[in-house]
Amino acid sequence: MRRGSRLGGPEPDGYLLLRKRPGISSFDALNAVKKAFGTGRVGHSGTLDKFAEGLLVVLVGRSTRLVPWFTGCDKVYYGDFAFGEETDTLDPEGEVVARADAPDERQLSEALQAFRGEIMQAPPLYSSVHVNGMRAHQLARAGADIEMKTRPVTIYELELLCYDGATAKMRVHCSKGTYIRSLARDIALACGSRAHLTALLRTKVAGFLLEDAVDPYAAEDPQEALRGALRPVGRAAFDSIGVPVATLPAALLAHVAHGKPLDPSWLRDAADAPSVALLAEDGRFIATAEREDAKWKYGFVSLRPEDL
Repeated sequence: MRRGSRLGGPEPDGYLLLRKRPGISSFDALNAVKKAFGTGRVGHSGTLDKFAEGLLVVLVGRSTRLVPWFTGCDKVYYGDFAFGEETDTLDPEGEVVARADAPDERQLSEALQAFRGEIMQAPPLYSSVHVNGMRAHQLARAGADIEMKTRPVTIYELELLCYDGATAKMRVHCSKGTYIRSLARDIALACGSRAHLTALLRTKVAGFLLEDAVDPYAAEDPQEALRGALRPVGRAAFDSIGVPVATLPAALLAHVAHGKPLDPSWLRDAADAPSVALLAEDGRFIATAEREDAKWKYGFVSLRPEDL
């Protein structure tokens, strides 16, 4: 059965680039999207902390089934690392838990060398990581004594833009799962200092850019601005996340809509990729396909028989 919007008509479907402002939680930002489109089916490529700002890639309607494809993307951040004090949350909203002298620029530059490439990183205690079935921040606020396990992340680029002896402005290009708050903590410790983030700006998610995002709070009609920013998921979106695309002729659409087996010859454009997006000749998104034991299987079929 086809779902509808609470505002009337069919449920909206697609993605939009949203600029989150500092002081607004990602939950509230996504709630505004839900209200604008009259649907509870809204997903994203990774939240931003309340104090942070920048790009959220938001999926709406049936396209929320593609969230796993978007969450694995690399990201680019600009952050202000304040040396001298570490807070329990590693951001400006927390309580100071440790103090130490700030490093000089030479010490800082030398320490950064160890944080490029693949590193092991422990998420912040105040984070959404699951620990024993609960969010770490819930356990932390309840006073539980928990240990955050380290996990591998990749720092593709780490650039010191400027340093005034107290605050360093950094540019970080990193893999999914990287916490810039943890990076500030660990770099400071490597310098024999302490630090926390005072500002964070996300400017890029995979190939999506902040400059292309809608800022509903700058619009006269925020809900109309959000609705106007919705785009269909198609070649541009898949190109942005680095997923190859195969275009199917109209004669094969019914075959896919009814879930009949995939013919590998249709997916030659995917080369050795583990997954591929299937599009119709008119650019409509049809389905995802994933390679499994040298065979191709459907991941998510968007096209339904009633759409033919």
